[in-house]
Amino acid sequence: MTGRNWPPRRRTPYHAPPTPATPNVSTLLISDLHLDPREPAVVAQFVDFLAGEARGADALYILGDLFEVWIGDDDPDPVSRGVIAALRGLTDAGVPCRVLHGNRDFLLGRRFCAETGATLIQDGEVVDLHGERVLLMHGDLLCTDDTSYQRLRRIVRNPVVQWVFRRLPLRQRRELADRMRAGSRMHTGSAAPEIMDVNAGAVAEAFRRAGVRTMVHGHTHRPAVHSLEVDGTAAHRIVLGDWHREGSVLEWSDGGPVLRSLPR
Repeated sequence: MTGRNWPPRRRTPYHAPPTPATPNVSTLLISDLHLDPREPAVVAQFVDFLAGEARGADALYILGDLFEVWIGDDDPDPVSRGVIAALRGLTDAGVPCRVLHGNRDFLLGRRFCAETGATLIQDGEVVDLHGERVLLMHGDLLCTDDTSYQRLRRIVRNPVVQWVFRRLPLRQRRELADRMRAGSRMHTGSAAPEIMDVNAGAVAEAFRRAGVRTMVHGHTHRPAVHSLEVDGTAAHRIVLGDWHREGSVLEWSDGGPVLRSLPR
């Protein structure tokens, strides 16, 4: 048999072009930086973090106490303005930043969000982190054994009290904030360590209300991953560290969460 189609042509096997691997992008969670003009090394590390590692994240969550003290969005302090500019650089680069009020910076407001591009979220918000529903808290509400602190918290979080405070002159606000910080240091130094930590019953109740198996919070400055059981179901409580001596970050990717330190 002869002809134009004989002998048959050898066909080159078709191989589809390789599909580019999807990068394992991570969500980053931090808290308790307590940024303060008197601690320039901490401020510098955070600014570098925003310009470096955080630029590769799909989102950054700051779970309270970004600043040591925040007396209002109108404070012209140059360190605060520099941090605001660094946060704006992050959000302008396309990385969403979500901020939760802490016990030191609960006066962060609309102007802060407008200038940084960040979004304020509620204490106790449940978010989806790579397929896992996670409860995010600052952590101070879990420290119910510290009754004097909880009483003070109710006062300073009162909207009327905050309205009055914001309308005081900056100088007066700074003086009041300094007095509160001094009182906080005295209280922390005199209180028993176990009182300053979370209450097991409050933790269990927070899990029940949120209907989740994982919680992330800061405030206690005791970074760890705690495994526990709530009503017969396994759960995990992840505690973020502070940034006083070194940085602390929770990196959450498709492979799960990894809590690690950031040497200074």
